[in-house]
Amino acid sequence: MIDTLELIAIPPEDEALRAEVREFLAQTLDGLAPDKRARSWMGFDAGFSRQLAERGWLGLTLPREHGGSARGHFARFVLSEELLGAGAPVSAHWIADRQSAPLILKYGTPAQQAFYLPRICRAEAFFCIGMSEPGSGSDLASIRTRAVPAAGGWRLNGSKIWTTNAHRSHYMIALVRTSGTAEDRHQGLSQFIVDLSLPGVSVRPIEDLAGDAHFSEVFFDNVELAEDALIGAEGAGWAQVNAELAFERSGPERLYSSIALLECWLAHCRGQAEDTASQAVLGGILSQMAVLRAMSLSIAGKLAAGLSPATEAALVKDLGTELEQAIPRLIGDALARRPDLPFPPPLLRTLAYLEQVAPTFSLRGGTREILRGIIARGLGLR
Repeated sequence: MIDTLELIAIPPEDEALRAEVREFLAQTLDGLAPDKRARSWMGFDAGFSRQLAERGWLGLTLPREHGGSARGHFARFVLSEELLGAGAPVSAHWIADRQSAPLILKYGTPAQQAFYLPRICRAEAFFCIGMSEPGSGSDLASIRTRAVPAAGGWRLNGSKIWTTNAHRSHYMIALVRTSGTAEDRHQGLSQFIVDLSLPGVSVRPIEDLAGDAHFSEVFFDNVELAEDALIGAEGAGWAQVNAELAFERSGPERLYSSIALLECWLAHCRGQAEDTASQAVLGGILSQMAVLRAMSLSIAGKLAAGLSPATEAALVKDLGTELEQAIPRLIGDALARRPDLPFPPPLLRTLAYLEQVAPTFSLRGGTREILRGIIARGLGLR
């Protein structure tokens, strides 16, 4: 059953991090065009990620013995909010920092923790997620990629698709079948850390409508994995993935994908005569964003308490991506109501980019249909 989402305030010691991050971003991102800022958590810049690592801003939730800062989820919320609000290119480290590291910390062996976590904190190990497959999409229980026992470990065969940054990552955490068949659904699934440089791994980038290539197909042809590539217990992959997805679905990245366009439009509106219709649109956007931010912050509090709020995270992700997708349409309609006004080219470029990629917002991290099924189960409706 879904728990109550309570209003939570960010602790003062974590809120204090905001000013330092803003100062750094103001200097580092000075002059970055809004259409580039709109790419933010899909913008790959390994050098920028290393700058964050040098300041101790990667692995904020990890223990110090693993290279982290032991600051907790509220500090990471502040950092994430500032990075995304500024349109920083965070894609290189994002998945590793957001969910791979916490997963390894919770389920990994001491050897896995000692090897991977410090590298993630130093921005030396970038991860991608191997969940979706051709023919299965968000129906993770139907996956067919399989790992079977082999001499000294496992042999992996199959493929993954829509894998963000696979062509730029060092490792993948893959959900695969280790026993049974696809008809067994949640049973017999396990997670493995796959070194993407291994023989038998091939990666094929997929170009999107905007001309970017964030996603990839990944193929495994008799890939030999060491015994210690398995994370957690064999067959426990489904439970582990659901815990992992709470990190993926609940953060501020589900609210701010269109924030660069919103700020660009606001700057344009400030130079024009008062427009009550545009003010009404803005009020609607900001009121929804405020509520969703409070919900996301409440989930950060649950994560800080050691809970796994999968249902609540699915709710935030569903509502958040609905707003993210609506912002380009609402702003486009507002601009269309004043065709007599000249529009700044950066505003139009940012709008054009987000109109092309916004349909993906409700796909990444689980489709709307999958999420609503999770929410229905959490509410006891199915």
